[in-house]
Amino acid sequence: MNDLILIVDDERDLVAGLEYALQQEGFRTNVAFTGQQALTLAAPPCPDLILLDLMLPDIAGTQVCLQLRADPATRAVPIVMMTAKAAEIDRVVGFEVGADDYVTKPFSMRELVLRIRAVLRRRALPPPSAGVVDFGRLRVDTNAHRTWVDGAEVSLTALEFRLLMLLYERRGRVQTREALLGEV
Repeated sequence: MNDLILIVDDERDLVAGLEYALQQEGFRTNVAFTGQQALTLAAPPCPDLILLDLMLPDIAGTQVCLQLRADPATRAVPIVMMTAKAAEIDRVVGFEVGADDYVTKPFSMRELVLRIRAVLRRRALPPPSAGVVDFGRLRVDTNAHRTWVDGAEVSLTALEFRLLMLLYERRGRVQTREALLGEV
């Protein structure tokens, strides 16, 4: 496996536990205790995935996420947010700023490892189709993240676009709300 995981959290005991558990699962790890360290360590060569706490001592995790997504060099690096903030609005904001997954503390180490593997697996898959997808009255440009219904463009947030593409990929299959929230 040997994927490199950047752990960003200021709780040193938690970081030590995460490092141990992830290394036992075959991952390599790197650690940042501040948002600024995270931005520095995320620069090329980029980690394969970033575990990002929202409450950091210098920069909010949401701001770190936004900066990573704005930089072409780190835009595609998967980000799993891990935080004590468990309210629905916190999860929504996390996804809207670009998180690929969201885990609330305290969490099961086994579940976290499985979520990391799922995110890495999704990133390894090619997009449903490179270019334009036509499906009934719907047209989607997967490269430009643009969507049209009956020829009229519809503006979607990043989260809405990911949800639409997930539904397209799984068309014909029933999806539960929990499964969809877990995937987008």
